[in-house]
Amino acid sequence: MCQHQPPCPTAESADRESARLMAHHPEQGWSLLCNGVLLFEDTGELLPDGRVIAPHRPLGGVQVMTAA
Repeated sequence: MCQHQPPCPTAESADRESARLMAHHPEQGWSLLCNGVLLFEDTGELLPDGRVIAPHRPLGGVQVMTAA
């Protein structure tokens, strides 16, 4: 799929999110990467073979409240 030189990381690579953007739709919350990965704004991913990668955004700055 990728025609870039050097080629973008494949969808199976650990660094797959560093592939170039092919389509970006922030109003819909998703982007299509050159390697066929759909990247969602919540950091979840849909790989070309149908596998789902759960969101993995860092929790930095989020405070968890518990009932006393």
